[in-house]
Amino acid sequence: MEILTQHGSIFVIMALVFGGYMCWGIGANDVANAMGTSVGSKAVTVMKAIIIAAVFEFLGVVLAGGHVTKTIRKGIIDPTTIVDQPHLLVYGMLASLLAAGFWLMVASWKGWPVSTTHSIVGALVGFAAVGIGVDAVQWSKLAQIVASWVVSPLLGGLIAFFLMLSVLKLILNSDKPLLSARKWGPAYLFLVGFFIALVTLFKGLKHLDIKLTPVMSLFWSVVMGCMVAAVGHFFMRRVKVDEDAERVFHFASVEKVFAPMQVITACAMAFAHGSNDVANGVGPLAAVLSIVDTGTVLQSSPMPNWVLLIGGGGIVLGLATMGFRVMKTIGKEITELTPSRGFCAELAAAATVVIASRSGLPVSTTHVTVGAVMGVGMARGIAALDLRVIGRIVISWLITLPVGALLSMIFFYILRSIFGQ
Repeated sequence: MEILTQHGSIFVIMALVFGGYMCWGIGANDVANAMGTSVGSKAVTVMKAIIIAAVFEFLGVVLAGGHVTKTIRKGIIDPTTIVDQPHLLVYGMLASLLAAGFWLMVASWKGWPVSTTHSIVGALVGFAAVGIGVDAVQWSKLAQIVASWVVSPLLGGLIAFFLMLSVLKLILNSDKPLLSARKWGPAYLFLVGFFIALVTLFKGLKHLDIKLTPVMSLFWSVVMGCMVAAVGHFFMRRVKVDEDAERVFHFASVEKVFAPMQVITACAMAFAHGSNDVANGVGPLAAVLSIVDTGTVLQSSPMPNWVLLIGGGGIVLGLATMGFRVMKTIGKEITELTPSRGFCAELAAAATVVIASRSGLPVSTTHVTVGAVMGVGMARGIAALDLRVIGRIVISWLITLPVGALLSMIFFYILRSIFGQ
């Protein structure tokens, strides 16, 4: 307690800086890979993607980001053995934020789409191993996360693969592709609104104390799906055949139908991401603020609005300053994307997150998105994929947990040597 009393203000300042740094990394990497399909397919420019993400990520953070967060993300470590030494948990949270933020910066610089959740989890495991003891790590939960390296891209890829095949059969390979796109487009957009609404209702509105039954959640998701389909139908009717463009690319007019559909999907995914993943950055920050304020280790910590604003601001800044590197990897280097392919990838990612969240499957949004992009590429044959790029991405996934853990150990020892035992 003496350490907290003596250095409490310094810990708060460090938590704000490191938390903002971590959120910057989330924007540069996680948000960038979510927007990469839209940019890669040329449905939106990089600048428009940044604006979309800035608006809808921020809305997701503030409206549905939650005002209470678990002290330990994913329950990956048990801090009960250090309740009488709360300053150790402060060191651990600061070290974890700095370690995860640093790794996300390196990965973003290299253009590697890695999981921000896995980054912070690896950092927490590293701190726990040296600061509490290896028994404090919930190894069974860590095993579930490792399993997600396979489950996430496989599930996202399969859904995207079959979605792309349906688009090929119902629209692109039909006698009149543009008419078919106008006919079937609203149905696909209904699925967008439906799945994104489910993501939000199932995971993002707990702090509003809205307790909906599964039936009510499905009802309101259907309503949202119908609204999105109606908006999309309005814009699709305005698309005319571009005869000059058709001479160069037979499906040019059809892809113009999918472009606004993909923009709608990008907006929805940004909102869902902001509501769900901001806690990776501000959760440990809120934990430090709570410990400094109360002097005790709590299972959950209050999330003040101004903390959420720091998280949202950091995420948007990260996307704007370095997000283009990961966008390039996702949108251009794995496979060639068009608006129809990008739309299928984004819809598959949203559907996968909903299915996983309701069935308890451990999935990573980043891994799901990469798998979905691979799935739409596979629909055209394995030659459509750049296997070297995929290999580099998989290696970055494998080293995220151990690198995060190692960096966290180092930073924990440094902090403990500076401020004392």
